[in-house]
Amino acid sequence: MPEGSIRFHSIDLKFSPKNKTQIIHWLQSAILNEGRRLGDLEFSFMSDSALLEINKNHLNHDYYTDIISFEYNEADIISGDILISIDRVQENAREFKVNFLDELHRVIIHGVLHLCGYKDKTEAERLNMRAKEDYYLSLRSF
Repeated sequence: MPEGSIRFHSIDLKFSPKNKTQIIHWLQSAILNEGRRLGDLEFSFMSDSALLEINKNHLNHDYYTDIISFEYNEADIISGDILISIDRVQENAREFKVNFLDELHRVIIHGVLHLCGYKDKTEAERLNMRAKEDYYLSLRSF
């Protein structure tokens, strides 16, 4: 079966991540490391207001979030839509006093980890998710 693809889009704002090729290779390696195969991943970057509308309409949640992922996996093939609020990523970077790109990469890998089956509802799950994020962030070479 041919390998899938990773694509990036912006919805209601002009945004394109730096180092797209490196991000794609990084995510491909993470997916393989998790014992999965790459299907088709679509990353869509948007404003708080656009993601809030999706959160309300599709998940019945009336609050801002930095990321929503929709999974379309088949067996071990990871596919999905990952929607990211650039406004939230910027705000979180300020709040946690981290670099914007580091926070963006954390949110990106967070979405991929959700598609790989990781949850973050309980404290134990959140700690495991954070450890996985930290691990994959440490492997970036860009």
